[in-house]
Amino acid sequence: MAWKDAYNYAGKLFNRTSSDATESHHAGQREDANLPLNAKIGSVIALQKSPLIRAISQGSLIAPPDEGETLIRAISRIQTAMSGNLYRYYLHVGDDAHAEKFLQLYASDTGEISEVMYCSRLTRLIPETIEDQQAYLGEAGYGLGDSSYTLWRSQIEDLGMEETDIASIFADAESLLYQRDVGAAELDFFSPFRGVETRIDDALGKQGLKQDIVFMPYSRQLGGEHGGQREILLISTEIVESEDGDRSKRGIYVDFVIAIPVELERLVVQ
Repeated sequence: MAWKDAYNYAGKLFNRTSSDATESHHAGQREDANLPLNAKIGSVIALQKSPLIRAISQGSLIAPPDEGETLIRAISRIQTAMSGNLYRYYLHVGDDAHAEKFLQLYASDTGEISEVMYCSRLTRLIPETIEDQQAYLGEAGYGLGDSSYTLWRSQIEDLGMEETDIASIFADAESLLYQRDVGAAELDFFSPFRGVETRIDDALGKQGLKQDIVFMPYSRQLGGEHGGQREILLISTEIVESEDGDRSKRGIYVDFVIAIPVELERLVVQ
């Protein structure tokens, strides 16, 4: 990874200039400081799993963290036009065999945390045609941003999920319907959010990833209309600009992420 790119990863995460980031690297300064909950790469996450267990019992598609997934492996910030700051603390950054798992936190400009969600990636697809790309980027006036999104039982079966799990999730239904979480309900289409995610994979910010993202949250009520717990389906189109400073790794894909809100009191970072 080029040094300049290494500095840029760390600098963009905290809105620092390249010269500021360069000085901190020469000094060996950590680039994961001053984050919500005093989190750092290598911090231990203690998350009470009762909300996740309850969600699964009500038919959620969420995949809880494994016993060994307790360390923060990477940290990212998503810069959008919205006020406040959106952070992701990765318990697993994902690879060919495993999907990403992370905590997503929203903090106000004053640092007050107002939302925490535990997230696990359900699946990833690559939009192969221009039409598919436009739809998942919300550029065609339909697709990502539509008032609802349907996940079909056959799609989940194709992911290789156990039949007993599929039966508990779908029962006799053939699909799961998610409603768009933002915008007036009567609007057939609402433009998706856009931002830039900058992720650092080590404390000095030498390795990481930078990508443009276009995303929209959808949700459904678990356990029927009166279940009380909400499951979010976050659909995110991600355009990778560089990975570990290598711009040849540019690409586009669409992630389908399941998220369950968790109370801040159920989370401890050490």
